[in-house]
Amino acid sequence: MRIFVYKTLAEYAAEHPDAKNALEDWFNKTEEAEWNCFADMKNTFHSVDNIGNKRYVFNIKGNNYRLVAIVLFVPKYVYIRFIGTHSEYSKIKDCSTL
Repeated sequence: MRIFVYKTLAEYAAEHPDAKNALEDWFNKTEEAEWNCFADMKNTFHSVDNIGNKRYVFNIKGNNYRLVAIVLFVPKYVYIRFIGTHSEYSKIKDCSTL
């Protein structure tokens, strides 16, 4: 999968060093993946959830952080839309518009 934009992960990891290893692990697994459907993604990340409108939420570092991404299976693109703490994620009214 091709991930847009790594810089987002790097900046967040710099601000939250405790999340760095978990974000790098997510990036490496996602970049190596060849997902064709949600089931493929679920095999890589068992806790991923579909939140609608091609958006998926990933639990990062034991659910301390959440990452929301748009995943387009056909061109194999992943667009990072949000990274934050679980409590910051809970404040989002409609994740399908991120």
